[in-house]
Amino acid sequence: MKTIYENDKDFICDINTPCFKNLLPEEVQLVKAGKTQVFFRKGDNLTKQGAFASYILFIIKGMAKQYLEGEGTKNFNLRIIKQGEFVGLSAVFDENIFNYSSIALTDCQVFLIEKEIIARVIKQNGLFGFSIIKRYCEQNVNLLNTVRNIMYKQMNGRMADALLYIDSLKTESEDIFQLLSRKDIADFAGISTESAVKLLKTFEREGLIELHERDIRLLKQDALIEISRRG
Repeated sequence: MKTIYENDKDFICDINTPCFKNLLPEEVQLVKAGKTQVFFRKGDNLTKQGAFASYILFIIKGMAKQYLEGEGTKNFNLRIIKQGEFVGLSAVFDENIFNYSSIALTDCQVFLIEKEIIARVIKQNGLFGFSIIKRYCEQNVNLLNTVRNIMYKQMNGRMADALLYIDSLKTESEDIFQLLSRKDIADFAGISTESAVKLLKTFEREGLIELHERDIRLLKQDALIEISRRG
């Protein structure tokens, strides 16, 4: 992690996201005074599960992976964090620790914003507060859907879900699959790496996907959606 200062060529002055446009001029200055701009290299941890959280993060550029850490090397991937999204919103609502880890999939430029500042602005600006709570609720809904899929779907359905989800991010990054290892894909599906590799080969033999080293191309999305639906 490297701090980016105002005189650095990579410094970004404005926070460009719809929710911040609801701030009054004095609130904009308050947020600017309570933020630090930092650079994370690919592979750096943005947050660490269980670590003290005095700030939340806002992704200016780049993509990261949010995951839960289990025992040993067992992890479960929750989502890909994209440009324009927050990390650690739960820290604003009386959480003192990060309840998940996140790691940079690409080089990332990030604002670290003091959580007390965000909490203060939420309390005094209803439109801004509504947008933050909306984002927080959307993340919780997605998390519940993920848990539901893991609990009730078989491996084929989970793998189809993982592939469809990752493929949907190609509008953000055409090479999204190349940023992920087979273990990453397995951790999105909640299965072992060995099972993931076998399922990918099976899907390829059935003409559902094409494998090109780390890249994956979905050939029959409708069929994968049906596999996901059947679970």
